[in-house]
Amino acid sequence: MSDVKVERKESVSRQDAADWLGLLAKAFAEGGHAELRFGPDVVSLRVPDRMRAEFEVEVEGHEVEVELEFKWSTAPSGAVPPEEADAVPRRRPRNSNGVRGSAKSPRPQRR
Repeated sequence: MSDVKVERKESVSRQDAADWLGLLAKAFAEGGHAELRFGPDVVSLRVPDRMRAEFEVEVEGHEVEVELEFKWSTAPSGAVPPEEADAVPRRRPRNSNGVRGSAKSPRPQRR
């Protein structure tokens, strides 16, 4: 059981979803601290320099599910545990044309 959990499910427009993702991206880019709105509530988080990230796309029938998850320690050091450090995506080097190498695409997992 988690100490705190904030969850909100609702139907939103594509623009509303883009706005929310933009606020999240800005908070991560600026680092240190993020305040995220969930309807009438605001959740304040300390955002570390490194975190574990998971990206999942699942297509089942006529439904597409995209999940983007970020996880980090609240321990004072803020370090990513060693077993999770390898799971943090790293950028691939650019080739002579200035294009990054393509990352392996994970296979969708069925639940």
